[in-house]
Amino acid sequence: MKRLLSISTLYPAPGRTGFGRFVARQMETLAARGDWQVTVLNPIGLPPLPLKRYAALRAIPALEQQGAVTVFHPRFALIPALSGPLNPWLIVRAVLPLARRLHAEQPFDMVDAQFFYPDGPAAAKIARELGLPLAIKARGSDIHLWGENASARKQMVAAAHQAKALLAVSGALARDMAAMGMPADRITVHYTGLDRTRFQPLERLAARHFVSSAPTLEIPTVGALLLCVGALVPIKGQALAIRALTSLPEDVRLAIAGTGAEEASLKALAAELGLSSRVHFLGAVEHDLLPQLLCAADVMVLPSEREGLANAWIEAIACGTPVVIPDVGGAREVVQNTSAGRLAKRTPEDIAAAIVEILANAPSQQVVAMNAERFSWDANAAALAAIYEKAAAKP
Repeated sequence: MKRLLSISTLYPAPGRTGFGRFVARQMETLAARGDWQVTVLNPIGLPPLPLKRYAALRAIPALEQQGAVTVFHPRFALIPALSGPLNPWLIVRAVLPLARRLHAEQPFDMVDAQFFYPDGPAAAKIARELGLPLAIKARGSDIHLWGENASARKQMVAAAHQAKALLAVSGALARDMAAMGMPADRITVHYTGLDRTRFQPLERLAARHFVSSAPTLEIPTVGALLLCVGALVPIKGQALAIRALTSLPEDVRLAIAGTGAEEASLKALAAELGLSSRVHFLGAVEHDLLPQLLCAADVMVLPSEREGLANAWIEAIACGTPVVIPDVGGAREVVQNTSAGRLAKRTPEDIAAAIVEILANAPSQQVVAMNAERFSWDANAAALAAIYEKAAAKP
């Protein structure tokens, strides 16, 4: 059995169990195969001053076992909104002693990073210090957002040239990485996984009645239901979905699942447009309730400014719910035909037109779900193991 040391700032922990859950699921499935033992270092950034909004992070334990994965939560110092270009160095300073100790106790075969920035440059330094091969995975915003920062971009490209394997969640993202100057011959498309036991079609009307009966959701039983799933941040585009309602019949409702800094402004926008009774803010939806909610929706709308290949797209389609999404990232790799949904420009009018098309001629849930058949966590882990086996092989 080979041993992997994974550096991931994006990882769930007590108090934020939904944060990076897809990364945890990938690593747990890899570890469960039996050919890789996985240890995760999840660096948690904390400011020097005990700010109230970081209190929950301070309570996270230093070490825990998540399934077959051992997870450490070392702290590193950061200055919110200012230390971004320095975060890889700050992470290395805090994490390297722990990495050295663990490697001395039982040597690792490889180091990986599960997000390209700040994880990638930090993992590159740690891999160099331990004399180990490196793999880095790109997921979308790490490339598209941090790639616009000159310092971060330089660090990412340098780390990419050190890595023996680079992974991208979509072919489109792989092309963007190569355009940044990363070695194209080392990039492999590695699609997200999917829990097929959770995300599968449940009869829409029954699912709608079920979620409508949930007191925490307050979703009406009548009218077509649109659903947005994602953090309430500007790049996710929930405001465009709200504005699209003005061009849709009055019985069409929009449910928005997620939390974030934009919640107040989105509620204000709905009120300004006279749509408060048609827009339902669900907050953070329980993990076990999300598949029911996706099955209850007629369309899942996510007008993101940028994505790699969003898990929410795959989860919706697996539940038999077509999507309306922009032509960003790996969207064309998911919506390959109209049975999966529509690609729409990021305007309220185009989003509304795409929704009207779907509602007028809705495909069956089973037909929609067929578009997700190639996604599973077992396939994801098998592909990852093969990539890492090759990268960790002695020259």
